[in-house]
Amino acid sequence: MAEIALELDIAAPRAVVLAALTTHDGLTSWWTTEVEREDDVLLFGFPDVPEPFRLRRERADLDRVVWTNAGAFPPHWAGTWISWDLADPADPAGSSDPAGRAVPSGGPAGTGHRTRLLFRHGGWQPGSEDGVPAVAGTWAQLLVRLKDYAQSGTAQPLFTPGGHHHAP
Repeated sequence: MAEIALELDIAAPRAVVLAALTTHDGLTSWWTTEVEREDDVLLFGFPDVPEPFRLRRERADLDRVVWTNAGAFPPHWAGTWISWDLADPADPAGSSDPAGRAVPSGGPAGTGHRTRLLFRHGGWQPGSEDGVPAVAGTWAQLLVRLKDYAQSGTAQPLFTPGGHHHAP
């Protein structure tokens, strides 16, 4: 079964990245300006798309954010899930423990000034895999905008009314 996985380091604390993933102001600053909420379901609207994407928030804390598809649209997202794992990146000097595992830098988990983000989008059903490369390309663009927003605070959502994309 296909899965999209992308990892990047962000020069911002986990709390800032978490806010970008879980708040209205955060989500509208890097993804789409059309974000609504119905209880635990986030509705993401996009230009020229007949109905919003519906994602149920299953978990949201300093370690992980998980959404599951809660709607019938888009059909190829049926049964999929999205996860965002937030961690402290390894020490840039390459510190490791005796077993060779990376040792996080500075202080208790989640208190550093950098975040390693592992994004995954999985659960693709048979027959829907053909769309995965295009979705992966869009997620790559979105993660660059998420990173830029978390680091600078400057909003540059990819999707805006009228179908115009903000230049990065």
